[in-house]
Amino acid sequence: MSTLRALAKAQALAAGVAQPVATVRHLHLSERPLVLVPLAMAGEANAPLAALVGAAPDEARLLIVPQPRNRQQRFAFAAELAGVVLPYLDSFRSVTEAVPTDRGRDVRHRYVDAPQLLVPNPAGVTFLRLFGRSTRFRRPDGDYPVHPSVPLLGRWLTFFAERAEYPGSAALLAMTEALTLHWATGQSAVEDLHLPALLGWIDPPAGLTGAAAAARAEDPTVCPPAGPATDPDFDNRRLAPAIAAYADAEADPVARAAAYAELERLLRDQLAPTWELMWRGVGLLRALPPGARVAGRWDGDKDAFTGYAEHVDAGGGPQPRRDGAVAAAVRLHRLERVLTSYAVQRAYDDPLVMAEHRLTGEAFVGDVALADPKRVDDTGKRPVLRPRIQLVTTESVLVPVGATLWSPARPAQKARVVFVTPGADGKTEVVLELSGGMGRGLTAPPGTVPEVGERLCFTTLSDAFLPAGNFPPPEETPWTHGGPPAAAPAADGPAAEAKGGSGSGDGDPAEEWA
Repeated sequence: MSTLRALAKAQALAAGVAQPVATVRHLHLSERPLVLVPLAMAGEANAPLAALVGAAPDEARLLIVPQPRNRQQRFAFAAELAGVVLPYLDSFRSVTEAVPTDRGRDVRHRYVDAPQLLVPNPAGVTFLRLFGRSTRFRRPDGDYPVHPSVPLLGRWLTFFAERAEYPGSAALLAMTEALTLHWATGQSAVEDLHLPALLGWIDPPAGLTGAAAAARAEDPTVCPPAGPATDPDFDNRRLAPAIAAYADAEADPVARAAAYAELERLLRDQLAPTWELMWRGVGLLRALPPGARVAGRWDGDKDAFTGYAEHVDAGGGPQPRRDGAVAAAVRLHRLERVLTSYAVQRAYDDPLVMAEHRLTGEAFVGDVALADPKRVDDTGKRPVLRPRIQLVTTESVLVPVGATLWSPARPAQKARVVFVTPGADGKTEVVLELSGGMGRGLTAPPGTVPEVGERLCFTTLSDAFLPAGNFPPPEETPWTHGGPPAAAPAADGPAAEAKGGSGSGDGDPAEEWA
């Protein structure tokens, strides 16, 4: 936990209401997100019990599994869910836009928008990841056939679960994580995973403090759990008898319909409060202005959505069960690059986030006291424009002479530290030499060089492009790390086993459900 977040949590506890830790919204919020509130059967490995899903507050559709231990009913539930999710995804595939590539010499096309899935908490993301894994290898023919939409749903859910691992991606969001990114409460991080308690702190009802609202939300009879886990008392006292009544009425259609209606009522009562909280959270997030670099990160989600849609349309196979050694290393390297870039972009967009870096000495804020915008450096082979400015700051300047700094106000411009002169009055003078972002001439265009009196932040954090790492091609990768095995003489008889990770899915459905 950062110093400023710890301070904000202490202030929230003293004030009785959550405190903002961001001045802008650091994630994209779709105009038409698909909210999905899942419930899972206790004691079963990711067995779906019910889901409330829809793209608007008044479009909630309840899907239930009356007997979660029946795997045929589980896949029937998956087909019903596919009937909601897949048309929603297809609704974003009608219009494309041209995107310049290769410095404007070529173009590529992507969809103008992308779908966004919202779940209550990180456990909901895990549910979708496991549900995708259990369905993407199913087949519509052969032994244990399923509806053709089931494996397609599984592949798309796996795609969204993988995007959820990317820092800054908004394709699949957990509402609790989205809210705690922007507010700090007076409770622990574990308690923040409970959506009713979290919203109790952020937006308490009239007459209640955040702590009182959170305590009230802990009562499962008032605020049922946000899923996918259910309340044990509800399971034992109400759900188990209702499931048993449905099973006992197998031979009586009238009694069976009544038992099904009772199950629907019970499960809707459990899901409806969370459904309302989800849209309440959407409203709170939507009230925040988006950060300047949020749109660029959403472009990455649109690119990923377009790329995977083209992969599916071309008949590409499902994601493997697990990555090979090289693929895993490439993925880890990509995630590290994205994480670094995301941290810098949040700091550039938000003074409150940058304040944490000012505390650690990675940034400082000062006023421009002197500026020489016409200075030219002629010590090299040709003269180049190198203006200098002097900043006066009351903050500690821990960067050494010669260090390169950047300013969020002019991210394309570098500033090299020339002098750092501490003053007796607690102020420090910093002389910076500027380069870049001023054209190629010997005269700086207006506005490209800071003017006297301008207040600026300089930091060691850079939003510059991070080059990708170099990884060997498959044919040069040792067999110990996933490369091709050495040639071996042909063996008599059929192959002993199929290639790993093929995802044949010909076994019993129990094999892949967990």
